[in-house]
Amino acid sequence: MNRREFLTRTSAAAVASFCGCAHQELQTADPIIDIHQHTNYAGRTDAELIAHQHTMGATHTVLLPAGLFFGLDAGCGGNSTVAPLARRFPRQFSFFANAIPYLNDAEREIKKYLKRGAIGIGEQKFQVDCDSAPMQRVFDIAAEFHVPVLMHFQHDKYNTHIERFHKVLEKHPRVNFIGHAQTWWANIDKNHQQPILYPTTPVTPGGITDRLLSDYPNMFGDTSAGSGLNSFTRDEAHARDFLARHQDKLMFGSDCDDTVGEGTKCQGAQILAAIRRLAPSKAVERKILHGNAKRLLRLPSFA
Repeated sequence: MNRREFLTRTSAAAVASFCGCAHQELQTADPIIDIHQHTNYAGRTDAELIAHQHTMGATHTVLLPAGLFFGLDAGCGGNSTVAPLARRFPRQFSFFANAIPYLNDAEREIKKYLKRGAIGIGEQKFQVDCDSAPMQRVFDIAAEFHVPVLMHFQHDKYNTHIERFHKVLEKHPRVNFIGHAQTWWANIDKNHQQPILYPTTPVTPGGITDRLLSDYPNMFGDTSAGSGLNSFTRDEAHARDFLARHQDKLMFGSDCDDTVGEGTKCQGAQILAAIRRLAPSKAVERKILHGNAKRLLRLPSFA
């Protein structure tokens, strides 16, 4: 039996366990909502995804689809892969809708899946300016359906010109936005140089991200990926203050493509460990790992 066959068999067993008696075991521990995961991520199967989330401790997971093309640069599955998984396991999964904003059928595609139960739009990770006309149409849909938009900010590539995003927040006060990725997290630092995606220097508070979270009630943050982890570990003293200051605005996300779900080989597990280590209190930890996401995404009582 090769490694892939072994993982598939053991993951299938985890599916049965996770959706059966083990679900009760998870509910006795502190709940964790993971707002950032993907189907088909780097070839990972649904069974492996379920096993990963179970091992990591996530009690509810939000699945973020890709658009029609590109697969979010990681071969991630689209709308047609996240909706069926969430329908099959509604206690474990919710899903967002997504589409490439500049394509002619973007509005139809997003609305189609919002009407089928999607609770947000994203991950918006496409080569447009963050305040471009195609993105404005996405924001209008979000306002119409009263759902948030999750944005991947990456300098000179995706949702560019984060320095102008405050104008979007002002123009769309009824839409909640969730910031994510390299340029979002690098800009916790007032002295950040935009071309640097993973800075390692100590942080001076007051960067673009810090100000957006402080000044706009409709701006939130997703802790996922290497960029989120880096924002905590590059300057832990700053991270403690940052988590305290924005305790009502931050939500745990993993965005990891491994099949392990624990230890140093799992990015999501490392982010969880960092939040637990750096959160100034258990109450703040619970907000970031569960409460904020449940409130913002209007998740059901069992989540």
